[in-house]
Amino acid sequence: MWIMIAGPYRQNSDNPVLWEENLSRLNAAAYQVFLRGHVPLIGVNLALPIIISAGMDDYHKIMLPISLALAERCDAVLRIDGDSSGADAEVRYFEEKGLPVYYEIDQLPATK
Repeated sequence: MWIMIAGPYRQNSDNPVLWEENLSRLNAAAYQVFLRGHVPLIGVNLALPIIISAGMDDYHKIMLPISLALAERCDAVLRIDGDSSGADAEVRYFEEKGLPVYYEIDQLPATK
């Protein structure tokens, strides 16, 4: 399955250290999803190069729309801990579509 990883990135903060820590947590979760035999996808990883090119002033115009467009192509979502209105919106998308929402790596079906 293609599994979206949803969790905090900026958390309404201007602290780039926090952003890096959060992105590291998202990527670590993605690695665990990969080890379970799935394709992990993170909206931040898709949107950040575009945001960097456009400039951080366009962050809100780009991040959530790109993430939700990615969600349309995924089979399920893994929601990691932490406050995030964007991640909550991604989870709502999956719930509304009747697609699986996981909260722990161990909930994912193993394919290997």
